[in-house]
Amino acid sequence: MVLKIVMLVVFFGVMVGIGLYCRRNATDVDGFVLGGRSVGPWLTAFAYGTSYFSAVVFVGYAGQFGWRYGIAATWAGIGNALLGSLLAWAVLGRRTRIQTQHLNSATMPEYFGKRFDSHALKIAASVIIFIFLIPYTASLYNGLSRLFGMAFHIDYSVCVIVMAILTGVYVIAGGYMATAINDFIQGIIMIFGIIAVIAAVLKSQGGFLAALDGLSQISDPAVSNSPGVFNSFFGPDPVNLLGVVILTSLGTWGLPQMVQKFYAIKSEGAVYKGTVISTAFAFIVAGGCYFLGGFGRLFSNIIELNENGVPVGGYDAIVPAMLSGLPDILIAVVVILVLSASMSTLSSLVLTSSSTLTLDFLKDNFIKNMDEKQQVKIMRGLIVVFIAISVVLAVIQYKSNVTFIAQLMGVSWGALAGAFLAPFLYGLYWRGTTKIACWVSFIFSTAVMLANIFVRSAFPALLQSPINAGAFCMIAGLILVPVVSLFTPKPDKNLINDAFSCYEEKVTVRQSQALGDPE
Repeated sequence: MVLKIVMLVVFFGVMVGIGLYCRRNATDVDGFVLGGRSVGPWLTAFAYGTSYFSAVVFVGYAGQFGWRYGIAATWAGIGNALLGSLLAWAVLGRRTRIQTQHLNSATMPEYFGKRFDSHALKIAASVIIFIFLIPYTASLYNGLSRLFGMAFHIDYSVCVIVMAILTGVYVIAGGYMATAINDFIQGIIMIFGIIAVIAAVLKSQGGFLAALDGLSQISDPAVSNSPGVFNSFFGPDPVNLLGVVILTSLGTWGLPQMVQKFYAIKSEGAVYKGTVISTAFAFIVAGGCYFLGGFGRLFSNIIELNENGVPVGGYDAIVPAMLSGLPDILIAVVVILVLSASMSTLSSLVLTSSSTLTLDFLKDNFIKNMDEKQQVKIMRGLIVVFIAISVVLAVIQYKSNVTFIAQLMGVSWGALAGAFLAPFLYGLYWRGTTKIACWVSFIFSTAVMLANIFVRSAFPALLQSPINAGAFCMIAGLILVPVVSLFTPKPDKNLINDAFSCYEEKVTVRQSQALGDPE
């Protein structure tokens, strides 16, 4: 116990110290929200990766999907690396950095407002972000509490409050730069932590081959009558597994807290390096988490099941049960690992929400002539408000046992990515994208996900899952936006020419990057 406490104190001390150190970089809006658009490849890549993966993945998704799909759940991690990281950086990275700087936009709603010349669109985007980031934030606390309860036997409410306060301190003090530096440190911890945990869990089962053999002998008639289905290539339910891959991978393309990382990229070289680093990070962390969860059924002897074969306490109890027999030093590492994952994601969420509300909702609408110092002050205040709201909801959700972690994340990701992915992607690449098409995407996805919360039973069986509903919204948006754009009034030519003129500007690069072909 002493070892665990010492490691926690050192961890928290470093995080807060970095926040205080970075205060000088957070005196204006650009510095507080984007780190002055001068963040290098390592910090940007780790900020992207650690914002991507949290306790939701390590505890919620790894436990639930590992139990349901066996070792095939690893496909979700592979999808996160290839589609959610590699392709996202390749398709969005450079163009996002160029066009958002050209339009002088620091947030996603501000981008929509300027790109489509619509103040109402900016307001709507900011409201959607604020509403649907809250359930995602609440899910972070839930996953963390499971492991804290296992390691320290501390009350859930205490875990939530301590984590929220310490995260708030370094974000409020140092803004994006403090978050990016802390994300780098937390990412290193996550990489080494997940490797150590996987090795220890497999060792407890006699090694990798023995664990696979044990998994092949497990059957569950409620899932599939096929023998060895839990160690098969695609698992017992490839259709629903595909929904998980789409939601957790393609979803990053439309999440404001993820896309905003591209706004702060320093240079062209940072794009290339960041692509490689973030992809490798995702392979190790996401792939490792889902791979670990795939062996959850080997621990059925210590996981109490109800009459339906579902773990008592929900799927979120699976991973903590798998880790409960590890040595104290490894349990301490796991706690720091999940703390790192959760705090990095939480810091990204609260910074995104506070900057959006300040710059896109309050500024010029309710508070006129707001100067830079006022904007930063209000953002810091809203970080406190947002954290407080999410803490209250997290405690209420836990006490009333409303839903599982994965379902909370599915609702949030489905609404946000479903609403924003298509308009943002087409806005970067296609001159013909219209304002009305953006509205259709916003309204369709938010309506579908809200309906999925309140009248889920009315949905077709496949879409009753928030995961599948969210994936459906993303794909539907990619179809709706171009179709609606073809049949609605075209955007103003001057507006479009200005937005896309930034891509035509000539720049000078080293010959190692491009051949100096003669005219």
